[in-house]
Amino acid sequence: MVLALSASAVICGSAMGDQHWETLYGEVRRGDVVSLETILDWLEAHYIGEVLEVEVERENGYVEYEIKMLGPQNQVVEFEFDGHSGQLMAIEGVRINEMRRP
Repeated sequence: MVLALSASAVICGSAMGDQHWETLYGEVRRGDVVSLETILDWLEAHYIGEVLEVEVERENGYVEYEIKMLGPQNQVVEFEFDGHSGQLMAIEGVRINEMRRP
């Protein structure tokens, strides 16, 4: 399977309203927050699967990306990234090693 990225393949959900999306967009443009494209490129380079869902959460000025992927054996794995550094913070799911690219 390949990492799929299209308007129909990625569902962006968040508790953030339109104004917050505009704020996030400005932060990405200034380089204060890593772009979703950068995070998805990293995932595609390191893991095999399809993106099921993307959530962007903000709490006390802290931005976090949560991305759910469907692996080659139909396992669902969630990746959590620090939105400011792009650093992978956590992975939750089963058979994660089977999704890692060599």
